Parts: sequence; structure tokens; C-alpha cells
Amino acid sequence: MPVEIRLSDLNSAADAAAVIAVLDSYASDPRGGSEPLSAQVRDRLIPGLKSHPTTRIWLAWDAGQAVGLCVGFLGFSTFQARPLLNIHDLAVVPGRRGGGVGRALLSAAESHARQAGCCKLTLEVLDDNHPARGLYERFGFRDVKHGDSGPMRFLSKNLGNLT
Repeated sequence: MPVEIRLSDLNSAADAAAVIAVLDSYASDPRGGSEPLSAQVRDRLIPGLKSHPTTRIWLAWDAGQAVGLCVGFLGFSTFQARPLLNIHDLAVVPGRRGGGVGRALLSAAESHARQAGCCKLTLEVLDDNHPARGLYERFGFRDVKHGDSGPMRFLSKNLGNLT
């Protein structure tokens, strides 16, 4: 039986708990930093996602268990004057990786983006995360290049932690 992919309802206690559980699983993994989500992040996560107007989260379910998620945020491409969907997190619980859950989540996000008139999907991935990069490349993601310049870089500036 294939997994069920559906848009989450963050007002549902089951969906909210699933989002936290799957993200915590990813955060605890070496690729996610090897640290579980802090109590403060757990407390702020669902209210923060609910208050952000462009949040889209798809959950993958198998036999009543959440086995993956895709967190996206709608943005806007000024060069194409159309919306875009940035995939901020794609996580599959250990033991279910490599079985098509990530691809199914990406397909659901792409379908939603097409229906919303988005011009593209974007995401960031660690350079040494070869399994994820392989999935994304097979799905059609490529390095961003403008003209003759090299690949675009994703940069960040930390503004500090909230207490």
C-alpha cells in the first residue's frame, strides 16, 4: 500500500504532532545537526508556522504513522513576476528513506505549485548530502546559473537566538 500524501492541517493535533515528530527525527539525524529540537523550538514551531501566511506542509502517512514531510513557503520571483515555492524542509524518517516517500512528497509540492501558478520550485541542500542531491537531481532540480556566471550560492546571516 503506497503512502498517503496530504496537505497538513496545523489546527489538527495529530498533524501538528506529526510535523514536530518528523522534524525532530530529522534534526536528531547527523544531516540535521544531530541535536533534537529544543523545548523552545517545539513550543514555537506550530504557532509560528500557522501565523506565516505562505506556509504549506505536506505529510506522508503510512498505516496512521507520519513517515515524512515537506515544508514549503510561497515566495515571489521578481524576474518572472510569478509566485514560486521554496521547499524549506524535506524529511523522511529513518527506515523509510530510499523507498519513494521523498519523491511522493516532492510530487505533491510540485502539483500544488503548478496549480498555484508558480514559475519554479527552489530548495537548498548540503553539498555533501549525496542521497538528497541524487533525489533532487533525478526529480529535475539543477544548480541555478545566470548567463555565463557560476552556480548561485545560498547565503545566511545569523541574527541570534531568541530566548
